[in-house]
Amino acid sequence: MTNAVTSVDQTLELLTSGNYVADRALATALYLALRLGRPLFLEGEAGVGKTEIAKVLATTLHRKLVRLQCYEGLDVSSAVYEWNYARQMLEIRLAEASGDSDRDSLAQDIFNERFLIRRPLLQALEPSAGAGPPILLIDELDRTDEPFEAYLLEVLADFQITIPEIGTIKAEQPPIVIITSNRTREIHDAIKRRCFYHWVDYPNAERETRIIEARLPGVPERLSEQIVGFVQKLRAEDLFKLPGVAETLDWTQALMTLDRLELDPQTINDTLGTLLKYQDDIAKIQGSEAARLLAEVKRDLAAAG
Repeated sequence: MTNAVTSVDQTLELLTSGNYVADRALATALYLALRLGRPLFLEGEAGVGKTEIAKVLATTLHRKLVRLQCYEGLDVSSAVYEWNYARQMLEIRLAEASGDSDRDSLAQDIFNERFLIRRPLLQALEPSAGAGPPILLIDELDRTDEPFEAYLLEVLADFQITIPEIGTIKAEQPPIVIITSNRTREIHDAIKRRCFYHWVDYPNAERETRIIEARLPGVPERLSEQIVGFVQKLRAEDLFKLPGVAETLDWTQALMTLDRLELDPQTINDTLGTLLKYQDDIAKIQGSEAARLLAEVKRDLAAAG
């Protein structure tokens, strides 16, 4: 539990102070996770800002961020701990050279914490100097295999890790845990039951405009409105990969670098690669389709203003 926030409104303010524009539903889920000491499971499309929440929390709460980036084949030696075999072998050679042949004593000596390499999950359970326990980000859990999920249950249930040669290491203060998933596969219910859950969706136009204002101050209002309008219309198209907030910000930065004050069809065609990441999607939008969408955006803005 953290005393840094005592209400949903304070949680919103905390995120805002880190330039993260959240809706109230997300702030409520985060507040409950913080106050009740439960992991927060964030699911949604890639690029909608799930990972950023953990980074913002680490900054605003002044905590260490421990990140476990998941991938297929992730195992205990990469995620939790492994022994420093090179140092252990050196210790054995030195013992042999000094004539120390007591195997039991040597075994106890080389299997102690001096030779333990701490990976992210173990790091997150250990005391840290500063304001409190760290933020543990388990990023893109859906990329791992099911056996690793099963191992993770012990960590999330009791915030402890068992090392056969040493024993069980239990966190004095549990870390704040943020788990993300892009939903490329379903995560087992046993993991979800231990977490509060929130689906992070694409933002509406009003919130996406506020995100640009918060993350990229100085963008001309007209350009920002056109960017958001165009991206919102793209998300209604049948594309292989819809642009996320991360792509919106990348595109905005690119247009600012090109000194554009408003959108035009040629500029859209030239910069679609910062917004869409698959050639089939780019080919589908380039040319007449981009011009049509832009014309709709400008017509909608004129009608609204």
